[in-house]
Amino acid sequence: MSEDASSYPPIEPTTFDLIVVGTGVPESVISAAASATGKTVLHLDPNPFYGSHFASLPLHQLSSFLISHSTPPPSSASTGHDYTPVALTRRSLYSDIEISSYSPEIIGEEHSRKFSIDLCGPRVLFCADKSIDLMLRSGCSQYVEFKSIDASFVYEENDKKLMSVPDSRAAIFKDKSLGLTEKNQLMRFFKLVQQHLAGSDDGGGVTSKISAEDLESPFVEFLKKMRLPPKIKSIILYAIAMADYDQENMEVCEQVLKTKDGIDRLALYNASVGRFSNALGALIYPIYGQGELPQGFCRRAAVKGCIHVLRMPVIALLMDKCTGHYKGVRLSSGQDLFSQQLVLDPSYIVSLPFASSPPEPLKESLKVSDTRDVKWKLARGICITGSSLRPDTSNLLVVYPPRSLYPEQVTPIRALQISSDLAVCPSGMFVLYFSALCKDGNEGKRLLHAAMDALLTLPESGRPESGTAVQNEVAAEVKPTILWKALYIQELTVDQFESISTTPIPDGDLSYNNLLDATLKLFQKMYPHEEVFPETASPENPEDDDNEFSLES
Repeated sequence: MSEDASSYPPIEPTTFDLIVVGTGVPESVISAAASATGKTVLHLDPNPFYGSHFASLPLHQLSSFLISHSTPPPSSASTGHDYTPVALTRRSLYSDIEISSYSPEIIGEEHSRKFSIDLCGPRVLFCADKSIDLMLRSGCSQYVEFKSIDASFVYEENDKKLMSVPDSRAAIFKDKSLGLTEKNQLMRFFKLVQQHLAGSDDGGGVTSKISAEDLESPFVEFLKKMRLPPKIKSIILYAIAMADYDQENMEVCEQVLKTKDGIDRLALYNASVGRFSNALGALIYPIYGQGELPQGFCRRAAVKGCIHVLRMPVIALLMDKCTGHYKGVRLSSGQDLFSQQLVLDPSYIVSLPFASSPPEPLKESLKVSDTRDVKWKLARGICITGSSLRPDTSNLLVVYPPRSLYPEQVTPIRALQISSDLAVCPSGMFVLYFSALCKDGNEGKRLLHAAMDALLTLPESGRPESGTAVQNEVAAEVKPTILWKALYIQELTVDQFESISTTPIPDGDLSYNNLLDATLKLFQKMYPHEEVFPETASPENPEDDDNEFSLES
């Protein structure tokens, strides 16, 4: 098909149960779930690729996607039949974009197509989390393959080096960075958590349950009560429970992690270790990148009859003149399509075309019903290197706890290194994703630069006269050299309208759990009497069990 939407043949039929705009993970899950219940679904995307803000793209396409601030032309305000068109525009979710190439001879135009870079990185899946269960139940798992993340590390502020995260008793026993006392303390704590979750006794007939009072207390206070040393507390809070803010400074901590939630996160981590026999730890990553997930759900939707059309912008909503209720959409091709329900990706903005105030029914229908906290943004960074952070480990996660880089660092920074064996870059290269919550672009850039400077270095030509300073500083461990990098700030705010469903924006979490919770809540609001992916065998997928989950060793 032509890339000019006006040259597309008309879409038939013209009326659907559901129209979905955008092919990110939330939109694709809703599309697949609605199709599985027998709904007629039309799935549109203005981009020439699947994934929207969850896509995995070659370098040149990633750069143009980030820096593009163009918006589709607004629709005409002329009315037709019994509806009023209301213009849709697309806001940029990205700002403060910096893209630098230090080795164009290595990463030039011809090599840029050999990369598959995630827009929403760093992101992984826990082997026992909701996204895995949803993929198994939906049948999407047969379209996506995964590999294990080999290891997790914490950046240690005193020694300025990476310390491994002991995620099991065997790992604790083998860990040479922990002393005997620390190992015993950690083993006792994990045993207490396991006994609490199992409701078992301590061997003396006394049930080892954490008290209700402790469960409601801040997790950091409970860890102090357990007399865990600072290093162990940091590992548990930020590398296993994945807390988002400095839990030890209540003046800056925006979200205190309660003990009961911390225990639940430890339980997820513990259940993920060993769920799949050929996964080394708790975490896995899709081969070819995170963009494979929305494509997998889109393929599942297509099997159930969903129609997908790429390169097709939606330029207006069609709203009933009398009631103000949603009726359909106008495409950039000029065609009007109708549906009972509409789902928009989070970048769309409604532009009321009235010089004065709009009719009351329309004003009420398009009223913003909920705007999430705008105080925080998300700083994201991507680096390409020619060597690994650890010579013996290709795919790994690094967490920088609050204050580990500088005193004013109030949020943790997460970094994920992915290698060519996951088919995201040429052989011998590595892609690192960084993310951190921040208040503004300046703070976000400072966080990213500090995290990158701690573990990476620029080529000699990319820095002022440095001589052999970098080699002298790291002595035994030479830092990987950055060949290419991108930094950008992503918005976290999404408007929710009374009559139009808007999907959640990519968040700063490592997993998809919170995104999926919001997505499934939206689906159930739209279709309160429908089950999400009914657990029934189908001809193309006769058995729904863990054996269908493809995990390469």
